[in-house]
Amino acid sequence: MSGRKGYADGPDGQVHYRDAGGSGLPLLLLHQTPCHLGQFDPAFALLAAAGLRPVAVDTPGYGQSDPPRGTPTIAAYARAMLAVLDHLRLGAADVLGHHTGASTAAELAVTAPRRIRRVILNGPPLFTPEERSDYLAAIAAAPRPEQRADGGHLQAYWDRRARFTPGWTSVAAMHRGVVMMLAAEPRERDGYTAAFAHDIGVPLRAITQPALILTNTGDDLYGTSCRARDLRPDFAFVALEGGTHDIVDEQPEAWATAVVGFLG
Repeated sequence: MSGRKGYADGPDGQVHYRDAGGSGLPLLLLHQTPCHLGQFDPAFALLAAAGLRPVAVDTPGYGQSDPPRGTPTIAAYARAMLAVLDHLRLGAADVLGHHTGASTAAELAVTAPRRIRRVILNGPPLFTPEERSDYLAAIAAAPRPEQRADGGHLQAYWDRRARFTPGWTSVAAMHRGVVMMLAAEPRERDGYTAAFAHDIGVPLRAITQPALILTNTGDDLYGTSCRARDLRPDFAFVALEGGTHDIVDEQPEAWATAVVGFLG
């Protein structure tokens, strides 16, 4: 993954980013939970080669970004992304968010509409209030693997990620995902808490910029992406075939082609 790394001073601390630079149209890349900006490594150079200027950002509390001072919220994540735009002196940019990142992208688009030109929501988590409540309860109740001298807890993390990635086929993608999960401890679940407390339907209804709902049929949020399509039939909609939530690892060329096809 090429590009220059740096830090912006955000409202809750430093926000880490990687910027491809150049004169292309800037595109903020906002990752899913519990990953970091490395989620976009397989497609970063492809986007830059197509004439875009990808800027991948670590969500506060993930990767090398400082954690939020209080309870993590999607609104706070969006403010952190604005700090990156300010730091890079970008008056406006396009934004792509995946899963939790899609919530942040939607929030950013409506709270700072003059700063966001176009929006790509990759797997938007449009859950019902009951579903969001159930997920929040499940997160709170789920035990954490206890560290063991024989390293058995590492196997527990692998097994857990394998369970919530049905249909996975790429060992490399699974390995990267588990490494990112481990790197996020002990705040690994913050992004889930923020996302499930946030009703993406509110900003989704209010987005006025040109927008694309991007998904893949094997994604665990394929169903919520279809809900979002039904809520906003005026948005463009692209569904890649197969894959999982590791679609950027699994189909980087097809994924990047869909992104570039919408942004031109």
